[in-house]
Amino acid sequence: MGTVTRGTTNPNRLRRCDRWLAGPQAWRLRAAAHPPVVVDLGYGASPVTAVELLARLRRVRSDVQVVGIEISPERVAAALPLAAPGLSFVRGGFEVPVPGQVDIVRAFNVLRQYDEADVPVAWSRVCERLSADGLFVDGTCDELGRLATWVALDRSGPLSLTVSFRLAGLQTPSTIAERLPKALIHRNVPGERVHEFLAALDQAWAQASPHASYGSRQRFIQVAAQLREAGWPLLDGPKRWRLGELTVAWGAVAPADLSQTR
Repeated sequence: MGTVTRGTTNPNRLRRCDRWLAGPQAWRLRAAAHPPVVVDLGYGASPVTAVELLARLRRVRSDVQVVGIEISPERVAAALPLAAPGLSFVRGGFEVPVPGQVDIVRAFNVLRQYDEADVPVAWSRVCERLSADGLFVDGTCDELGRLATWVALDRSGPLSLTVSFRLAGLQTPSTIAERLPKALIHRNVPGERVHEFLAALDQAWAQASPHASYGSRQRFIQVAAQLREAGWPLLDGPKRWRLGELTVAWGAVAPADLSQTR
């Protein structure tokens, strides 16, 4: 299920999401009674992101199994020489053709290349394949991984939106709008909740400018604190904020026709 995408990628491009999976979401891997199965869905022309994902998640569970899935048979064939214990590659799409249920599915810069109308169907298809504590991450990032966003979903639907910045040299947080996931990128217009969120982020960034003298991390921590005080339902804390990362409940940013909440 799906179509062949451009497939461009770079080493270390998905480090921000991987760091989140191995951090706040690591409990999902630890809770698995069996060797956890993690899928890199649509890894692209190079399997490097699957190789990196295995190395990062092995720090959480040494028995983790990573499966790279691509719809292009040529890309699967090119990746097979890198297959090793804990790492395999198969052809497929959003149906996630692996035995049993999976614990994490990470799809980055995949649905970005589809129509917005295709998103709910793809989300539903992948979430059907998740284990009880499983997670699906639909994300987008720039070419070097300095700006990244992702929606996290479980079997009940969307849970949250995470935005992650390289803080050095950041001018305005709303720069990340061009890297929003497909479900939100066309909704950054007045009247939509994600537009309000990015506007609030920019406003807090401007108001926190006096903290810049203490460094960009301290400024961003102040930004997050201001957003929480203003009522935005942030799901993380200073430990993540200092990394340039914010996670907000999905209901605070969801479009009306994709507003499943938990």
